Amino acid sequence: MLGIIGGTGLTQLSNLEITRRQIVRTPFGDPSGALTFGKLNGREVAFLARHGYGHTIPPHEVNYRANIWALHSEGAAQVVSVASVGGIRADLTPGALAIPHQVLDYTWGRKHTFFEGPDQPVTHIDFTHPYCEVLRGRLLKAAAAAGQAVVNKGVYAATQGPRLESAAEIDRLERDGADMVGMTGMPEASLAKEIGMRYAAVAVVVNHAAGRGDSSEEIHLDQINAVLQASMVKVRTLLEKLVAADD
Repeated sequence: MLGIIGGTGLTQLSNLEITRRQIVRTPFGDPSGALTFGKLNGREVAFLARHGYGHTIPPHEVNYRANIWALHSEGAAQVVSVASVGGIRADLTPGALAIPHQVLDYTWGRKHTFFEGPDQPVTHIDFTHPYCEVLRGRLLKAAAAAGQAVVNKGVYAATQGPRLESAAEIDRLERDGADMVGMTGMPEASLAKEIGMRYAAVAVVVNHAAGRGDSSEEIHLDQINAVLQASMVKVRTLLEKLVAADD
C-alpha cells in the first residue's frame, strides 16, 4: 500500500474516496493526526497530513517518528512525501514540481532515529541515496502520463524553521550544492530508510528562496497560497497516475 504524507497546501486529498479513518498509537507518541484510508483511482492508499488536518503543527514540532511508524504499522510499504519548497536553482521557479534525489540536513534537535535508549543497539543505515530510485522513477513516469513537466533530480536542503532563511543563508546553501530549501524533508527521509520503507518526495516550488528572483528584497508570503492551490491540482493528478500504474 502507498502512504502519502501531505505538507503545506495538501491537508486533504479531495480526489480520495475515503473508506475509514484510523487513530494509531505508536511507541513514539501520537502522529500528526488520524490516518485516512481510501481509494485513489481504485487503489487503496493511506493519507496523513504532516502538519495536522488543521495545519497547526510547525515543522520543528512534527513527530516524524510517530508519522512514519504509524504508516508502516498500518501496511504502507512505500511513502510519497509532498512538500513545499523555495527554489534556489534558477529553473526552480514558483509552480514547478521537482523530484529530488539528494538531501542536505541542517535541522537540529529533532528525534531522528527509532533506535534510541539504553536497551537499543547502535544502528547505522546506508544513506548514500536518501530517496528510493524505483519510486522516483515511478513518479517521473506518472508525471509523463499526466502530461506534466517535472524537474528530475535536485538537492533538497532541510532547514529547522519555522522562520524562513536569510539571503546569506540561501547563498551558503547554494554553495553547499542545494537546489531547493524546505523544512520537513528530514528526518522523515532517514526514518523511512531506517524502517525499511521506500520513500520519495514531490517538491512543490512555492516561492523563490530569499535573495532570488522576486524574493530579492523579501518573500511575499501572501502570494504563496495562490501558487500552492494551483500546484496541488497538478500534484493530485500526478498521484492518481502513480497509483494507476502500481503493480
